[in-house]
Amino acid sequence: MLRFERAHIAPLAVLLSALIPFAAYFGYRRNYEFLLYVAVIVFFMAVIALTNDRVRYPLPILWGLVAWAVLHLCGGGIRVGDGVLYGVMLVPLSKTLPIVRYDQFVHVVGFGVATLVMYHLLRPLLRPGTRPGTALCIVVAMAGLGVGGLNEIIEFIATVLVPETGVGGYLNTALDLVADLVGAVLAVVIIRLGWFFPPP
Repeated sequence: MLRFERAHIAPLAVLLSALIPFAAYFGYRRNYEFLLYVAVIVFFMAVIALTNDRVRYPLPILWGLVAWAVLHLCGGGIRVGDGVLYGVMLVPLSKTLPIVRYDQFVHVVGFGVATLVMYHLLRPLLRPGTRPGTALCIVVAMAGLGVGGLNEIIEFIATVLVPETGVGGYLNTALDLVADLVGAVLAVVIIRLGWFFPPP
């Protein structure tokens, strides 16, 4: 059942204010790769809206998901030089590896949030009083990394359907997964500190 509350208006408004113009822009430029991503975002918007009555996603997590979506849209839609924002180097930490790029920053944010979602979905299944110990945190982190793996599969599908994409090769995939791990670890730290989640 669709449940919509006043607190959801602001994150939904922010998401739609980015999603609609970027969708129009990607359509105008015939950027089918990011039109696919727009469809994925809309799909998960629907999933969250339809399951919120039962799952009750915390507002900080919803804002995190909105931030992830907006960062992703900006990454593929904002032109920087001959490329897009996704290719911009934020902090050159290595002379041999392209790190840290905007792309990896988005992965850290996005799959950190995804890990928090995994923990929120898992909590009702735990015994009352269960605290996030080491074993549980490892399971939650691996669940978040699983979402990261699913993202890489979606990117692979994008390369099959749209041969000319900016997804990159094996090195890019490996660095994405490492960034996902960093995000998952940061999420585990947030979980252990008890942020967003009241004690059991």
